[in-house]
Amino acid sequence: MNFKQIKEKLKDKTVGIAGCGGLGSNCAVALARVGVGKLIIADFDIIEESNLNRQYYFYNQIGQKKVFCLEENIRLINPEIKIEAHDIKLDSTSLINIYNACDVIVEAFDKAEMKQMIIEAVSEKLPQTPLVVGLGVAGWGENNAIHSRKVDNLFICGDEAAETTEDLPPLAPKVGVVAHMQANIVLEILLKDQ
Repeated sequence: MNFKQIKEKLKDKTVGIAGCGGLGSNCAVALARVGVGKLIIADFDIIEESNLNRQYYFYNQIGQKKVFCLEENIRLINPEIKIEAHDIKLDSTSLINIYNACDVIVEAFDKAEMKQMIIEAVSEKLPQTPLVVGLGVAGWGENNAIHSRKVDNLFICGDEAAETTEDLPPLAPKVGVVAHMQANIVLEILLKDQ
């Protein structure tokens, strides 16, 4: 399948991205570059200087809302893409309301309790919708530990071990690898049997 055919297959697909930080911003940009038709993005946070080491934002965007800056950045890459941006702190109810029409949902949260919330909500309320999560993105190196695996309709990307701490922060290389792995799995799901 050539790139034109890929874009044709993706133009009517909708991907939800829950969180617009390191995983979410980089995954969204990758999907926009390959021609996914619509992205539904949600986050409540603002950009801080410390985010720039791994998130797809720029110095002049510090202090602004992540979700709206990501929308702006994506439009610079692909002005044809449809974007639905939500400035909201997601919970199990709003998550289902916002992402219920998605072909695939990408989890891109920092906190373990939020990851658990989305996994439980999607498996209970949207069991037919594939969910692609990032787990274990802190630190650097250990390339061979990064992997993906599938459990029913749940796809897990990362090393599944490295938790973020002050001495083991999330950094652009590893976060980017996992975010792009998530985007690659989304493409695999959307283009299967094509």
